[in-house]
Order: sequence, then C-alpha cells, then structure tokens
Amino acid sequence: MAGCTSRCRQGVLKLIQSLQRLVSGTLTKDKTDDELEMTMVCHRPEGLEQLEAQTNFTKQELQILYRGFKNECPSGVVNEETFKHIYAQFFPHGDASMYAHYLFNAFDTANNGSIKFKDFVMGLSILLRGTLREKLEWTFHLYDINRDGYINREEMTEIVRAIYDMMGKYTYPALKGDVPQQHVDAFFQKMDKNKDGVVTLEEFIVACQEDETMMRSMQLFENVM
Repeated sequence: MAGCTSRCRQGVLKLIQSLQRLVSGTLTKDKTDDELEMTMVCHRPEGLEQLEAQTNFTKQELQILYRGFKNECPSGVVNEETFKHIYAQFFPHGDASMYAHYLFNAFDTANNGSIKFKDFVMGLSILLRGTLREKLEWTFHLYDINRDGYINREEMTEIVRAIYDMMGKYTYPALKGDVPQQHVDAFFQKMDKNKDGVVTLEEFIVACQEDETMMRSMQLFENVM
C-alpha cells in the first residue's frame, strides 16, 4: 500500500510539472519527447474526444496529462491524503494542509472523497484557460465551503487563514493574528452590497470586476498553483 501511494504521489507531481509547462507554453515544444511520452501511455481516458470538446485543452495535451495522472497512479483517482502531501512539498515553510483540503473539495465535485482525471482536468481548464467569469465562478465555489450558494464571513475567514498558514514565514508583511479577519471585513464591506451578511455569486463577480486589487486577491489558486 505504501509503495502504491508513493507511486501515485510521484505521478501527480509529474502531472503538476506538465501543468507548469502548459502555463509557460512549452508543453509541445519538444515534439520528439512528447511523441515518446504518448507511446508510453498504457491507459487512455474513455471519451477523449468528448473531454477535448468540454475543455480548453488539445487532444495531445490531454493525452500527456493523462499519462501523468493514470500511468503512474493506476487507481485512476487521487485521494485527499495524497493531495495534501503534494501541496506540503511545495510549501515547506508553512502548513498547507487546510488549504489543500479546501482545494481538494473544490475539485471533488462529486463529493466522494476522490478526484478523477475528468474532475481535475475540467477544473484546470477553467483556471488556466477559462474566461474571467468562469475563473471567478470557480473561485467563488472554492470559498463556498458548505456549497449553499453563498459565502459567509466564517467561510471566507477559514480560507484566508488557511492561505496565511500555508505561506508561513514568507507571508509579507509579518501578520498579526487579527489581520486575516481585517481582510475579510474589508472584502465583505465591498462585496456584500445589500448588507445581508452573505455574498452571492453575482455580488462576488461584480465586486471583483470593479476592483482589480480584490480580483487579484480572490483568484488565489493561480497564485499558489
């Protein structure tokens, strides 16, 4: 079991490396290497054409990403423990466990405790290549922890604190204990237009579109990818 878990972690780390190449635009630069990788794909996702139509990735990109997800993680799913372990490696000076927990839940749209390739790539398609509204909608759902269609102060505070914990000593400037709450109060003052104590999706999108600084602050996934 330990060997399988280790192999799965290595596979998802390879997937993240592929994602970094996607972001930088160098994924298909070396065609020889890419063709070699594709010949080594032992498992291919069913309905690849359908997935290509549903995402902003090409068929070749999906095949390469799938190799990192499935060939090295034969179960075809990533559980929360593995997801947290991966994130901890990227943020060694802080505690990434809570943010990884919330991020995992955002990808786990079926709420069954695991992320399949389709779940992962659908989310990544939005975050990396979606429209501004699509990205903001995804971010809203990350903050909507209980999935009731609203963001309350407690939910936003939990996410903000999780991010500060993850960044650890690299959080700048040095933060006092009440700073996360101060940030949440400032966000709510701008977002909660009707002062009913919760933020709706439309309030969230409008506030972010009106305030560039707030938009950068709320699109946190891209900053910690």
